[in-house]
Amino acid sequence: MHGPASPGWLLVALCVATGAYCLLRIRSPVEEQRRAAGGEALMGFGMAAMAVPAAVFTPPAWAWPGYAAVFGAAALRALWSARTSRHHLHHLVGAGAMVYMSVVMAASPESHHHGHGGSGIPLLTGALLLYFAGYVLLSGARLVPAVAGTAGAGAGPGAPGAGVLRWGDRPELARACRLSMGMAMVAMLLTL
Repeated sequence: MHGPASPGWLLVALCVATGAYCLLRIRSPVEEQRRAAGGEALMGFGMAAMAVPAAVFTPPAWAWPGYAAVFGAAALRALWSARTSRHHLHHLVGAGAMVYMSVVMAASPESHHHGHGGSGIPLLTGALLLYFAGYVLLSGARLVPAVAGTAGAGAGPGAPGAGVLRWGDRPELARACRLSMGMAMVAMLLTL
């Protein structure tokens, strides 16, 4: 995950911004927003921590098993929550991917700068790449109509039934947040 410094810092910034926005969503009065936002904030900040360039900070050996434990617990929570909401299945895959990346990094900390040394992409990495690439494409396709629909709605603050949406309740921002985390996951998996 620790690739070149400039792209690494861009990935860190993207993930921190996404995690911060998800923290705003935790305060939403909409229950579904609150439920999904906690897991997404954890993913955003966890991905940011894993993406810090190695030239700046190389995590100690105990950090990778720590990441695996935290995201393993998040995966169990997502599995439990998936009983009521299909969206939590994506959280389960994301948390599982973070556990996988943590285990790979713990097993070969010296090789994370150079990839897999010509051995090709392991099967699980390839499957996760395909999943998240598909998720990014689907999320992007869902985002376009949401932006067009809210921009052309024409309902101003004084229109009947029009309420002021708080930043944490805007569906197009939540979709953009999920899209950016999906892109970050693809970038992290490519450097694994």
